[in-house]
Amino acid sequence: MKLMTKEIETMARKQYPKGNDLETQKVVAKFFDPTGSWTWYLMNQDPEDPDYLWGIVKGFEVEIGSFSLSELQTTKVRFGLGIERDTGFRPMPAKEVWEKLNAGKHI
Repeated sequence: MKLMTKEIETMARKQYPKGNDLETQKVVAKFFDPTGSWTWYLMNQDPEDPDYLWGIVKGFEVEIGSFSLSELQTTKVRFGLGIERDTGFRPMPAKEVWEKLNAGKHI
């Protein structure tokens, strides 16, 4: 599965100057491990270095930080599966995602 589409890249790059500000940007894509519990919520992408992504990560804890597009694209999990994109996910306010995840809710 293709993780990044042109539409997702355009939205993520446009938000790059906003850094980690949850108040002014949206989560534009959701990536997940289909055999585990890790999920990456993309907020922005560096236009100068497209491998550098920034967003909310739900792993052992809920955190805000950077992650690598190339790692998401090449990681293999159980049964030889790769990280997938939630094709039903629609952009939503980053603050809302952060609050829901920290309240233990599923997105």
